[in-house]
Amino acid sequence: MLFFRKYGRKLQKRDLSPKHENTSSQDLISSELVKNLAEIQNIFCDTPDLVMKNFVLKQTTRQVTLVYLSGLTDKNTINNAILRSLLFEAENTDRDLDEKVAFGQIKETTTWKKIEDAILQGNSVLFMDGRAVAYEFDTQGWPQRGVEDSQIESSLRGAHEGFTETGGTNIALIRRHIPSRELKIKEMTIGERGKIKISIMYLADVANPEILQELVDRINKLKVDHIINTASLAEYIEDNPYSPFPQLFLTERPDFAASEIFQGRIVVVVDRSPNVLIGPATFETFFKSIDDYSVRWMAASFLRFMRYFGFFAAIFLPATYIAVIAFHFEIIPLKLLLSVGASREKVPFPPFIEAIIMEITLEMLREAGVRLPAKIGQTVGIVGGIVIGQAAVQAGIVSNIMVIVVALTAIASFIIPNYDMGAAIRMLRFPMMIAASLFGFVGLTVGLMTLVAHFVSLESLGTPYGSPLAPLRFSDWKDLFIRFPVWSNIKRPESARAIQRKKANPRPSEGEENW
Repeated sequence: MLFFRKYGRKLQKRDLSPKHENTSSQDLISSELVKNLAEIQNIFCDTPDLVMKNFVLKQTTRQVTLVYLSGLTDKNTINNAILRSLLFEAENTDRDLDEKVAFGQIKETTTWKKIEDAILQGNSVLFMDGRAVAYEFDTQGWPQRGVEDSQIESSLRGAHEGFTETGGTNIALIRRHIPSRELKIKEMTIGERGKIKISIMYLADVANPEILQELVDRINKLKVDHIINTASLAEYIEDNPYSPFPQLFLTERPDFAASEIFQGRIVVVVDRSPNVLIGPATFETFFKSIDDYSVRWMAASFLRFMRYFGFFAAIFLPATYIAVIAFHFEIIPLKLLLSVGASREKVPFPPFIEAIIMEITLEMLREAGVRLPAKIGQTVGIVGGIVIGQAAVQAGIVSNIMVIVVALTAIASFIIPNYDMGAAIRMLRFPMMIAASLFGFVGLTVGLMTLVAHFVSLESLGTPYGSPLAPLRFSDWKDLFIRFPVWSNIKRPESARAIQRKKANPRPSEGEENW
């Protein structure tokens, strides 16, 4: 016990002390196998899934121990590629392990910090008696799900592949779309307690190095215990954390992530998260869908117009109803005014309270439908909306017009293809309703001006968030409200700040041979 307490006190001091470039003698492993195993047991105390296999090598009778966590490793790889080679095929332990073990790359390490990280990442570490060096084997094999279609960003004609919770698999899915040697990957590790690997992917001859360096610097400055998912990372590194608008794009689709890399943007893959981060992002990016490039350009343009119309309707439609009924009813045609008056005759609440009741009820139904199982959630959403709406009208709590306005608002918010932008829109409608209830159209105008001013001032990784609207960049309007034919977009968007603006020319210029 005294031996373990002694080593335990040393370990605590080493973890709490500041890190230096020079490794102290206490951080180095010993050449005695007994001491190394005692240190392992001290580091991973109260860890029942820690496995320590002790055996003797053939020919030399040297004692060795293989250490790993059972739930994070591939047992078939350990038994067939490592243990069988060491127990039955090794003839001379003086040679390198690469010559004896039919395995991939084998790393040598001499520090306890690297050994601890390797074991926690699912690798196996081999200790040999008489050697002050440990051998690390890549035996990761934790439970993981296969590649499935994205549940949030479904597509009619696009690829039915979605990211998984394994970073290596997500990188491979993107590589399938970009088989180019210019696709580079920067690997980083963040987290003081729960370390997580982050991979930054970009095209070296297209992506702007200033944006890349800005992104790397922001991630390097993070001093956190753990990053739970990609959305948490986005919240840490975004430009304005108090803005309702998302400033970095999250996607579950490898094809969409690959298309943004081709545009000159940068993708961040976070291990253990089924989403990747794309930046710099602009406002118009959140209104695009991969299906826009799978249908005819005229149909895609029509859908784009519908999304932008839905954006304004979801924010301003309830507020407009409140302003008209409470302040500016004279603008309503006489016949419609009589119908609205008859509908609101028995309603005891002012328009603002009426709208708040219905909007909060709608949000609760939406959240209940998400949290419940899929088969029950759809039923609750449909039946609950119909029953509550009809009962509220019959009870005289709300008017028929209000139910129609709330239903149209919900449909308008559903048409937004990005979940984060849709959540921001649903949140923004409430301050607009408050402004309309206080000042009518004047309050709506002030709210709109405030929204536009905030929109213009936003940035994403130092890039204007409102581009190509603010600042105006007409060269990028070919893929804004109207999606022009793909062969006409011969330049990458200026908002991506790519160092190589021109794409490969899809059509021959004048004077070249006709197709």
